[in-house]
Amino acid sequence: MTCVIVDDEPLARQGMELNIANVSTLQLLGSFSNALAASDFLRKEKIDLMFLDINMPELSGLDFLKSLRDAPMVIFTTAYPQYALESYELEAIDYLVKPIRIERFLKAVNKAENYLKLLQQDGNHSQVEKIEDDYVFIKADRKYFKIYFKDILYIEGLKDYVVIYTSDNKIITSMNVKTIAAQLPAAIFARVSKSYIVNTLHISSFDNELIYINNHEIPLGQSFKDDFIKQHIDGKIVKR
Repeated sequence: MTCVIVDDEPLARQGMELNIANVSTLQLLGSFSNALAASDFLRKEKIDLMFLDINMPELSGLDFLKSLRDAPMVIFTTAYPQYALESYELEAIDYLVKPIRIERFLKAVNKAENYLKLLQQDGNHSQVEKIEDDYVFIKADRKYFKIYFKDILYIEGLKDYVVIYTSDNKIITSMNVKTIAAQLPAAIFARVSKSYIVNTLHISSFDNELIYINNHEIPLGQSFKDDFIKQHIDGKIVKR
């Protein structure tokens, strides 16, 4: 999997280069100190993955990604966790907060590799075949899998695919978040950001930025928060 680094901090670039060198499936094609230099490279070369800093002079990583017509997969890297929600709105693969722990880096890379495999499949991805009152059929690997809504923890969107997470499985289908959200029962499922749908039956807790389901942290988008609270939380909070 080919990749580049875009970060204005020399030490941060060196650290990322060391991490990449330790992963045999990654091939580093370039390391850039600013978005403009990276933009010139991307016009000439097609790459799979970009490790992109957010706070950079002249052009931020967020604005740089917005400017790209055919963007590669992006893993944001930054010292500022408050940008996490906006990064997911831009369909970033992941968001790493500096200093970056190696186990967190490997998790992000694995996520990117899985998504790349999906893109390289030639029509063999699964499809949503039928949705009933309390379950859905997903076609995958020449079989039809029955998934009960109550067993779904959350759904994550990755551009033209969604990943359906249950307590013991993960199923990928070629459908975008907006389409599958419209077909799920609104009484228990809530779209909480551009890229995530949660099953409210499994929510352990939430705050202003995150929803917690078991060990998973789901970003709560600002533009989705009011509807989420109004439709699924109001009237269920125990008042003093």
